[in-house]
Amino acid sequence: MFTACNDGTTSNENANDSTAANSKDQKRAYLAQPLVSHIYTADPSAHVFNGRIYVYPSHDTATGTPQDDLGSHFDMRDYHVFSMDSVGAPVTDHGVALHINDVSWAGRQMWAPDAAFNNGTYYLYFPAKDKQDIFRIGVATSNKPEGPFKAEKDYIKGTYSIDPSVFKDDDGSFYLYFGGIWGGQLQRWNDNKYDSTAGNRKGDDTAVLPRMAKLSGGMKTLAEPVKQIRLLSKDGKPYLEKENDQRFFEGPWVFKKDGKYYFTYSTGDTHNLVYATGDSPYGPFTYQGVILKPVEGWTSHHSILEDRGKWWLFYHDTQLSGDTPLRNIKVTELKFNQDGSIQTLTP
Repeated sequence: MFTACNDGTTSNENANDSTAANSKDQKRAYLAQPLVSHIYTADPSAHVFNGRIYVYPSHDTATGTPQDDLGSHFDMRDYHVFSMDSVGAPVTDHGVALHINDVSWAGRQMWAPDAAFNNGTYYLYFPAKDKQDIFRIGVATSNKPEGPFKAEKDYIKGTYSIDPSVFKDDDGSFYLYFGGIWGGQLQRWNDNKYDSTAGNRKGDDTAVLPRMAKLSGGMKTLAEPVKQIRLLSKDGKPYLEKENDQRFFEGPWVFKKDGKYYFTYSTGDTHNLVYATGDSPYGPFTYQGVILKPVEGWTSHHSILEDRGKWWLFYHDTQLSGDTPLRNIKVTELKFNQDGSIQTLTP
């Protein structure tokens, strides 16, 4: 494993040097080792900028907040950006890229972010609860991929919930995908209107669907109203909430391979990373299978990128701490079969 200091310097350090990791490693073998161990990180969004891999995770800290199904214990307050020349090379921590104190509209809980580059500017997209405790999605900009980033004065109008991810299509169009149920509040939104009284769906209720919209050319506003994304089972039917081993929970991530769009996501309470495929960035997407079986800790959240002819899955677990609110990011190779299906990984 590789760790780095907050001043941007790097150091090589084996994961077994960590007492917690060493204790747990004696119990089981892991698919991969943590990328960094000097701070806790989760929800990694990875991109290649200028020939270098940059990772944008959330930053877990110990807050003492009791754990609940709404994720109140995930009370993150800033973002660090990490980079490496390639997978397996030393990792650099570029320090704090954005702090909640510098986001005027945000109240608390800066959860999983993503980043994009367009026309000389780097964009950091991030969720946070506003002063009314409603999750919104903000954007911040920088002239460097590692930041620091300067947040816009207000969140992106029309956005809500959590887990923004940005996909750039072959024609140069950018699309923003987002959404997460339970603590992510997506179940409270119907026809893009907020209902604070709406509870979690159950049993035979229709499952909540993820959201998306095309971004404007300026990358800071939506070019169209937010749309639902149709997710279908292999037999072409929409999901019910009780089908929670396949229905959407959070963490949408889209990529394109051989002309096919892959919509990947977490099933949340059943802890699978899964994928569906379609012929348009708008969907519909049909379920195909599991990418990564359940990891230690709650919940799976990931990103997928191609670099130098190989595909990589970035994800997290709790190997270092054994504690759900204190996670660590990892990376492992992702392999495809000739028909385009993804080979299932066991963490």
